Amino acid sequence: MPANSLSLIRIVDDDAEMRESLEFLLSTEGWKSRSYASAEAFLETDDVMVPGCLILDIRMPGLSGLQLQELLKKKKDYSLPILFITAHGDITMAVEAVKNGAFDFLPKPLDDEKLLASVEKAIALDWERRSHHTSHTAAMKDLATLTPRERELLGFFAQGYSVAYASEQLVLSPYTVRTHLRNIYVKTDTHSRDDLLALLKTY
Repeated sequence: MPANSLSLIRIVDDDAEMRESLEFLLSTEGWKSRSYASAEAFLETDDVMVPGCLILDIRMPGLSGLQLQELLKKKKDYSLPILFITAHGDITMAVEAVKNGAFDFLPKPLDDEKLLASVEKAIALDWERRSHHTSHTAAMKDLATLTPRERELLGFFAQGYSVAYASEQLVLSPYTVRTHLRNIYVKTDTHSRDDLLALLKTY
């Protein structure tokens, strides 16, 4: 697995030996990591803009792993996949964690291969989510530049209607409709109806 210098694996565990062990394991695979001794320390200093994932102990003094997960769920646009680890967890805790959106639940002592495989999948998921969010934001900005008439025509084109049909329904000349269509292409940086439809799917 190639190192990904743009990703960061966060480790939140009150056990210093576990944090050091995980940091060493991840470094051997080329991953960058940062560890925190508590959920509170993580909340104070972590930068959510950096892609990656979160390896989180479920039982800790102060805020527990489940409580941290609940807090993170309330944050707008927070998407870091969470991998729970525990030496004391039970089925009830695992079910609660997964129901709340946990990516994985791994018992201690950890299986290194399973952990690394889960980390790789979690980070791939985070990159995919961020890419979709970026595309969605860009699409909203592009579509926001359209005039009311252009938005109306876009609705016709999105449904597959022809220039002639749009012209007839809106009582516009075909030339005017084509002019609006060209403006839509320019404003949305597209070149065909297929491109427009692809853009609308990200909206």
